[in-house]
Amino acid sequence: MSETATGAPPTVALKGTALARRAAGLDLCVHCGFCLQACPTYLALENENDSPRGRLVLMRGLLEGDLSPDDPAVNEHLDRCLGCRGCESACPSGVPYGHLLEATRETLRAHRPLPFAARAVLSIFKRPVLLAVVLAFARLVRATRLSALLAKLPGRFGFPLAMLETTRPQFSHRPYRGKPADRGQSVTLLTGCVMEGLYAATNRATERVLETNGYRVHVTEGQRCCGALHAHAGDAASARDLARRNIEAFERSGADFIAVNAAGCGAMLKEYGDLLGDDPVWADRARALSARVRDATELLAARGPRPGGPLPLTVTYDAPCHLLHAQRVVTPPLDVLQAIPGLELVPLTDSDQCCGSAGIYNLVQPGVSGAVLQPKLGNIRATGARFVVTGNPGCLMQIGAGLAQSGSTTRAVHPIDLLDASYAAGAQPVEK
Repeated sequence: MSETATGAPPTVALKGTALARRAAGLDLCVHCGFCLQACPTYLALENENDSPRGRLVLMRGLLEGDLSPDDPAVNEHLDRCLGCRGCESACPSGVPYGHLLEATRETLRAHRPLPFAARAVLSIFKRPVLLAVVLAFARLVRATRLSALLAKLPGRFGFPLAMLETTRPQFSHRPYRGKPADRGQSVTLLTGCVMEGLYAATNRATERVLETNGYRVHVTEGQRCCGALHAHAGDAASARDLARRNIEAFERSGADFIAVNAAGCGAMLKEYGDLLGDDPVWADRARALSARVRDATELLAARGPRPGGPLPLTVTYDAPCHLLHAQRVVTPPLDVLQAIPGLELVPLTDSDQCCGSAGIYNLVQPGVSGAVLQPKLGNIRATGARFVVTGNPGCLMQIGAGLAQSGSTTRAVHPIDLLDASYAAGAQPVEK
């Protein structure tokens, strides 16, 4: 930590807290301001307190006792952060902003509980049976087209239903015979909560394209929510419990790699080693698991990927924040798209900027989330693309709902779905 003008270390008002344990990260910030233009909330709200640099000052004020943990204004500015980690890519000093934010929120939870809506959502995701019931009901609403009807309601009432409606598959996912997998590396898929619940077709497509590119796909039973939503909200205890359960499950799989097709989940699994770094029983096991995690596009890019049949479509690519900024995975999704003959990829302005989804952020901060989304929608419309491609369920739903409610004919799709459709177009169909 920095020293006071007298040379003595400052008083630590929050000793023993998660923020205190991460305090060294605060000292890395040199207040250069490079993070400002990378921060969606600063650009939308034009308030220094809603920038990474400003929030780091608030964190230090909390740590040194100049600010109170139950100060509503402090909590408001910290709650408004999307946690997109775009500032980390822009920071020349390597400030671990994402970890500092999660540690601060964990510290604040002891003084100020989460809003009811956030607690309810996080509670559901901790309980597999309850989560399965909720997702089954969501699929029923989608199947009956009720989501399409209610999506026309204005504002925050219709937007969640528009998000659900946009999870409807964009391609038929026609089964095909790909080239048989060799006896090389094995992989198992993190099926995920929202991915398996609302994007099951994309999960099956992921398994098919991995097999087509030479991987042996294993199924892992006993998976749970990855814990990302809980960690981002400051519920670190729940995140660690879920991480331990997933470590046990994936250790049993014996696969060489754990494939993830949801950017936020992949970032969480890759950081299990940090999440459980202070746990003497689990730290080594967590680091070993994190080392086996790959985004599905990373695995495909490592094998080519194999080209498929032609898809004469114009698309644009929006980089999920937790793939680009947290995992630093840049080119593999583009490699997947470039393996599709006939596909025209149009550049998207500010594709590195957050869409405003950020887990449950669009439910608890709908106003700011919408303000962040609007420039993204305008940039997508300017491309004239038929599809906007992105590899995270929250981004697919947020962008897809925004496009639909704005009257755009552009639709959001996962890159794996496009590659799968390309393979189906170029391969021998499976006879029924």
